[in-house]
Amino acid sequence: MSLEQLFAGSSAAIRAMVQQQRRTADQLGLPFGNRTMTYNSRLAQETGLWAEEHGRGKPFHKAAFLAYFKDGRNLALPDVLLKLATASGLPARDAAEIIRTRKYAEAVENDWQKSRSLGITAVPTILFAGQRLTGYQSYERFEHFLRSAGAMKIK
Repeated sequence: MSLEQLFAGSSAAIRAMVQQQRRTADQLGLPFGNRTMTYNSRLAQETGLWAEEHGRGKPFHKAAFLAYFKDGRNLALPDVLLKLATASGLPARDAAEIIRTRKYAEAVENDWQKSRSLGITAVPTILFAGQRLTGYQSYERFEHFLRSAGAMKIK
């Protein structure tokens, strides 16, 4: 669905959100395209869990991140996920089977239920020492969060 639909036509809020995401991405050196849509990522999460179990989680998640935030690709489409999986070094036949059967659906649902029980409504969310940090943050903001929660810098 379009961001306009998702946020019920609140154009100013959408622009502010996307601008904040773009600023943060720029600060972190991450690519960020012209995002106008949002897609259901559940199937991508399932595929990502499978990729993690097969030692290819990092490359798959990076490919999914770039596909979504840089290229605006729809991660709900099996063909898109299959390409990301194979580009991440996973066997095409196995990836197609995992996507088709949704073997990891229950595990992902369990993760969602745990997130709900913790009050997590957005990603990324970091919980540490009873404190919460939500959304993409600069390194300095993340470091401040950790220090304010009692973490000490190791030299």
